[in-house]
Amino acid sequence: MELEHPVELLVHSYLEDVRQGESTMSEENVQGIVKHVEEAVRKQFKKREGGFRLRASNIGRVPCQLWFQKNKPEAAIPPPAHFLLRMMIGDITEAVFKGVLKEAGATFEKPEKIETEIAGEKVSGEYDLVLDNKVDDIKSTSPWSYKNKWLDGDSIEKSDPFGYVGQLTVYAKGKNVEPGGWWVVNHSTGEFKYVKYTSDPAKVERDLEKTVTTIKNNEFRRCFTPVKETFYRKETGRYVELSTQLRDVRLVLKNKRMSGVRAAIEARREADSDLTEELRKIGYTTTGSVAAKLGFTRF
Repeated sequence: MELEHPVELLVHSYLEDVRQGESTMSEENVQGIVKHVEEAVRKQFKKREGGFRLRASNIGRVPCQLWFQKNKPEAAIPPPAHFLLRMMIGDITEAVFKGVLKEAGATFEKPEKIETEIAGEKVSGEYDLVLDNKVDDIKSTSPWSYKNKWLDGDSIEKSDPFGYVGQLTVYAKGKNVEPGGWWVVNHSTGEFKYVKYTSDPAKVERDLEKTVTTIKNNEFRRCFTPVKETFYRKETGRYVELSTQLRDVRLVLKNKRMSGVRAAIEARREADSDLTEELRKIGYTTTGSVAAKLGFTRF
């Protein structure tokens, strides 16, 4: 297993020591995790504030999605109630992983709120940690995303529907340090790895400036590519919009040449949990044979 960050080895070594009963976790770090989780619970279960604004966490998303969030929020299908618990799983994973990093000997700066300007617009957010004078983010992910999406920085840049590259770029600009990367934790297996940020920050910032200008001018731009709809491999004469997320699923199933019905179904199930939530957020409804092929049901 190739390691991308020297701290990965520290964490693996510490966890192995704990497994063998040769190490433990200090009370200070235990209490730090407890405090982090308590703050996350209060944040996730407080009354939601209305209104749209550009933030570090959303500015990297496609402009058409942001346009709909700004102009037609009522048109989006709200996330299911259990989405709140999913967010809490991410918060808990972040809290524990930070405690493990600290106990393993890594020295990092605590989270801090930042504010910077992109195309004359103030954008704020709160990064997870600064390690080796570079800003990092911690991501809790599904097994499918861990294996197929979080491969390297180039893969993230090519398919980034959640805007992670833009988010980290804004954090780095606001903190006045370089972007580092992402600590990715598989929330089902506990596996983790470090994925380096490999994008060009200057180019990413130029793209973000275009997005901000588009939203400020309230311009709508189509973000998805129309493709021919097929039914039992025959063209229907109609077109549907296939998002990058759905294309990714189809490409993975094709490129991996997954053998057997069980493997294909399992891949679809793992992908479905991630993609369905994102599709619901932007009010996108899958229709026709495209949905059937990928295993999505109508909603």
